[in-house]
Formats: sequence, structure tokens, C-alpha cells
Amino acid sequence: MTEADFAGRWQLVFFGFTHCPDVCPTTLAYMARVLDLLGAGADQVAPLFITVDPERDTPEVMAAFVSSFHPRLVGLTGSPQQAAEAARNFKVYHEHMADAHAPDGYTMAHAGHIYLMRPDGSFEAVFLEGDQPPADLAGEVRMRLDREGRI
Repeated sequence: MTEADFAGRWQLVFFGFTHCPDVCPTTLAYMARVLDLLGAGADQVAPLFITVDPERDTPEVMAAFVSSFHPRLVGLTGSPQQAAEAARNFKVYHEHMADAHAPDGYTMAHAGHIYLMRPDGSFEAVFLEGDQPPADLAGEVRMRLDREGRI
């Protein structure tokens, strides 16, 4: 998949990894609630979860993980180079951290931002899950959809 697959739709983009113990599950559940609150407007939004841990997050692992949060969520992975390039393009902090108690002996430190991207792929806004309730973020997205006459 490339950005062309999501052209013409708003995108909610979040970077993380499937072995994340807290930020990722919380943020994906938050994004799922936002989608539910958008109702029919959710058709105009591509919710994307992009891994920062492509070694463990295979396409099958990503698909199973995101499907447990919402049927519309799309999990994206690729080669380590592709994942690093995607994170670099969004200026996303992430770091491989040794952790003897974590699966495979490491974890990934990463930022928890949700990027709202315009239908042309350009940046619109950035949000943090803990900064506003899901209804507020859904309202921000709905406002933009209304402005374009999409809902």
C-alpha cells in the first residue's frame, strides 16, 4: 500500500507497535471510538496504524491486532527501511530499547501522536489521545468533513 491508496480520504495516522503494553492499545481504542462517533462520516476517513517494529509486526500480526480494535482500522508494516522512512516522513520519535522483561528482549519507545492528514496527503493537525475526549476529536474531523460537504 502507498499513500495513493488513501487519496481522497482524510487520514488519522498513528505510529506504534503490537507489543506495546499501554500507549498503543489505549490510543487505538480511542481512535476506534472516534470512528464510531463519526458514524457514516467514518467512510471518509482512513484510520492507519503504522508500525515502528516491522521485525515483529508482520502483515498477519498487524491485521489480527488492529481487527481487535475496529474493523476499519488498517495496520501497515513493511521492511525496516520502509517503516523507518514512514516514521522519518512524519518526524515520529521511536527507539529500539533493550528490556530483558519484554518479549524478544526489547521494546520500542515511541511518540503517541495522532496525525490528521488531508485528502491530498498533506498535514492538517496533530492530537494526543489524552488531550481531549473522543467526541472532541470526532467533532474536529466532522467539522472538516462538513466544510467539504462530505457528510
